[in-house]
Amino acid sequence: MDRLQSMRVFQEVVDEGGFAAAARKLELTPAAVTRLVSDLEKHLGVRLLQRTTRRLSLTPAGEAYLGRLRGILTDIDEADAVVQAQSREMSGTVRVLAQPVVATHIIAPAIADFQRLHPDVHLELHVHDVVDPNVEDYDLTIVNGAVPLVASAIVRTVIESQAVFCASPAYLQRHGEPKHPQDLREHRCLRLRAEGTRLRAMTLIDPSNDDRRIEVDVPAVVTANHTDSLMRATISGAGIGIQPADLIAPMLKAGVLQRVLAPWITGRIRLVAALPSRKFMPARTRAFLDFLVEYTRNAMAGLEEGR
Repeated sequence: MDRLQSMRVFQEVVDEGGFAAAARKLELTPAAVTRLVSDLEKHLGVRLLQRTTRRLSLTPAGEAYLGRLRGILTDIDEADAVVQAQSREMSGTVRVLAQPVVATHIIAPAIADFQRLHPDVHLELHVHDVVDPNVEDYDLTIVNGAVPLVASAIVRTVIESQAVFCASPAYLQRHGEPKHPQDLREHRCLRLRAEGTRLRAMTLIDPSNDDRRIEVDVPAVVTANHTDSLMRATISGAGIGIQPADLIAPMLKAGVLQRVLAPWITGRIRLVAALPSRKFMPARTRAFLDFLVEYTRNAMAGLEEGR
């Protein structure tokens, strides 16, 4: 007995309301359909259908079996679709929503290398500083892990990072390098501040010492609610900034910025990719997400090796 075929035939008999209708849809003979359902009942040792001359109905066992069966057959079909999609030519459009700083420093640098691998995949990048993203409208939504997402979204971590202190070589030549957290009080600091809030004492964390924490009142010569603006000011030599290590990895490697006060950090950051609530995704979307994860983590690994 082909058990999988018997299961599919049983489902079609119920959905089509009879053996003859199922046979027409499946392009089988009515006798073959009847035999396959009988073989399934014999294998299970239970009657699934009540047959009369006027109507067909499920037995209680048949109803319970069909409820489980539908999910199983759906999973099998979706597994087949995933494999088949991987074997097809990679083409089509991937619609991506990203926050501005993520689009500029994470996605944009990866595009050229991705398109060399998959030249027929088109990226449609939507850049918004979203608070409540509509995940269903995009193939991928890439945001800070602190952004709330709908419960139905499928979430994958792109990278985990740390908020680190950094400054330009020119600034450090003029003002010297802080050696201890308290030294920040004597430096020109650039700080992120959400609108409608005020600056508080900064919590510094030492990951090398069981996350020991201290608080320091750090004055700011510049505050902004925009990470990228603070980064540009830091590069130009305006002062000591705090930035996600994954965003500034290329600048640290190139010597445009220099990390200071290591190993102290001000927090941990997670970048995530959210997908609509479906069990599989197109091959082009999976390829871009896998590439972005590998590209970003390789950039961070290269930075760690270079230290």
